[in-house]
Parts: sequence; C-alpha cells; structure tokens
Amino acid sequence: MSSRLVSGYVRVRRMNRPYVTAEGARDHLRERTLRPQPYGPPRRLRADVTVSVRRPHEWPVYTLTPNGGRPRGCVVYAHGGGWVNEIVSQHWRLAAQIAAEAATTVLLPIYPLIPYGTAGEVVGRVADLVLAGREEHGAACLAGDSAGGQIALSTAVFLRDHHQVTLPRTVLISPALDLTFANPRIDAVQPSDPWLGRAGGRVFAEHWRGDLPITDPRVSPLNADLRGLGPVTMFCGTRDILNPDAHLLAGKAAEAGVDLEFHEAPGLVHVYPLTPTPEGKAARAVIVDRLRAAPPSA
Repeated sequence: MSSRLVSGYVRVRRMNRPYVTAEGARDHLRERTLRPQPYGPPRRLRADVTVSVRRPHEWPVYTLTPNGGRPRGCVVYAHGGGWVNEIVSQHWRLAAQIAAEAATTVLLPIYPLIPYGTAGEVVGRVADLVLAGREEHGAACLAGDSAGGQIALSTAVFLRDHHQVTLPRTVLISPALDLTFANPRIDAVQPSDPWLGRAGGRVFAEHWRGDLPITDPRVSPLNADLRGLGPVTMFCGTRDILNPDAHLLAGKAAEAGVDLEFHEAPGLVHVYPLTPTPEGKAARAVIVDRLRAAPPSA
C-alpha cells in the first residue's frame, strides 16, 4: 500500500472522529467504557514466535518468545491508542517481528485504559515490569507508539529517577510528549493531519493524568530533564500534530547530551511505521536493528 492510500483510508474511515472535537472524544470514551475491545493476539501471528500470558499485577502481560535459539534480553512494548483504545493487530505484528528478528523476548502489558487507568499507576507498573524483565531476561529496552510512546519515555525517566536504571535503548513511534498540546506549531500541522486533533486529545489527556499535574513527566515527558537517559530512536511523520513536539524533544536531547536518533518522514501520517507501506517496512527494519544491537545484559 502506498502512503498516499493510507492517508485516504484514514479520512474515509473517519478515524479522526474521536480526536477533532471534545464532544467526539467524550462520545468515544463512553462507547469504549460501555463496550470494551478485545485485546488477545490474532489467531494467526508468526509461526516462529510463541505467545504466553500471565497476570503479575492484575493486568494481562503477554510474552512473545522467538522459537529456536536463546533470546537476548527483552523489550517491554507499550501499545498506542490514545489511552482509550486497546491493542490492535498492527501492534501484535510489530511485537512479533521484534521478537523473531531481534531474537529477543517481548513483553506486552495490557494496561488499564481511561477512565480507569491513569498515568501515575501505569508508568509505575510498567517500570516494575522492566525491572522484572531485567532480572529474568537480562537487559531490558522500552518501546511504544503514540500514547504508548508517552508511557515508554515517561517510564524511562521514572526508572532513571527512582531506580537509577539507564536503559540501553528506547524506541518511540510518533510519541505523545506534551499532553497540554500547547505547542503553537500544532496549528500549522493540524490541517494536514487526517487522524489526530488537539481538542479530543486534551479530553483524553485530562482523564489520563488522574491526580497528577498535566506537566508532570509521568504525563508529559517533554517536561523531564533528559540528562542521563540512554539512547533513543524516534520516528514521526510530518502530517502528525505530534511532530512539533518531536522536534522539541530532539532539541532537548541534544542539549542534554542524549543520543537521540530522529527519523522524520515527510508527508507521512501518525504511527507510519505500523502501516503496510514501503516506508513502514523500512522503519520496522530500523526498529528491529536498533533493538537487536542493544547490549544483551544489564
């Protein structure tokens, strides 16, 4: 599929309805609360990956293990979905690709969504999952897309601040970085973004922050002091209202001496590495390569 078709598909399916207005966001949240989505793996994933599940903190946590050979370390992957939508097949396929091709164990937490889940609870427990993964598998990396990118970066900061842990790699796919959505450059990007919107994003963010200030790094990791973080690989298209904050993160990382590799894709939409396009395929290959190259032990 061409990237142009992806943009058209997003518009035809009106996938922006939960995001472009506050009313649409509230309607979507009400629907998801009344009718929760399924979250289990697709019936047909990859034959070279084994999937298991357990509940260490009352959440399901799926483990994807490559068949054959001994996996090196682990990756904790936080799925996106605006903190309101469940994991979908694209997330599962990327997690399985990482497990098989990076020869690593992937841990997929099914974290609680709004209006029940909050940033403070989820970030702390994802950090616990990373620490447990380090004990069981060796070095642990973090990865996430969109809302999951926020969780991943916030967790990396939390681990540094509360556990003196520096991760060997954090991968961010179109991450939500500042949940105030106050960056003035968003106005210039909004007309070309077929998917996300500031008004709906603010409604979801208000639920997600719980009792934390919206500026707390567990909610808006762009506000964190980045010094001492491990290497970061970030992807973002230019037709994405999260792109302006991605540039701010890249600038802050450079000032803080953090190794941040920014893959910006002109003309591409939100979470383009998850799309069935040549650009998405190339981005996934980079993700696998960076996670495969991470040190195998803590």
